[in-house]
Amino acid sequence: MFERLQHFLASLSGGDDKRAFAVDDPRVAVMALCIQVMEADGKVLDVEKAALRARFKDYYDIDEKELDALVAAGADAESEAIDFFHFTSELKRQLSEEQRIGLIGLLWEIVYADGERSEMEDHAIWRIADLLGVSGRERIMKRQEAAQRAGAQAAHEETGET
Repeated sequence: MFERLQHFLASLSGGDDKRAFAVDDPRVAVMALCIQVMEADGKVLDVEKAALRARFKDYYDIDEKELDALVAAGADAESEAIDFFHFTSELKRQLSEEQRIGLIGLLWEIVYADGERSEMEDHAIWRIADLLGVSGRERIMKRQEAAQRAGAQAAHEETGET
């Protein structure tokens, strides 16, 4: 499951070794959407930020400096956008159906990083999925997968298992 998410994020970079993040880089749009979903419930927790950074760092194989640049580019793009359409329209053209579904999975991973989901986060992902052409069925499946992983991770943390 994490391998599929890793494959999705790696596929966005096209395999090149870009160190600067252009405005039209799909990774910037993905980061901006992640930030918008994190902010949807009105609180951005450290655990959510850490989950976002960990996933992007691992999947793009970038160092902290590059990750900081990507987060900054995504935050800048997010602050200038008035809605999700700005990002989703471009991503819908650039990404395959599998990649768009993977993006919805990533968004759910960010939502469940704090162990719960809010109605506002749910609505944000519903809207993004709709704009990306991801079916309700796929969106719900990705939500359930992320919730299961979050529950399993919480259970391991409570029992001290790894």
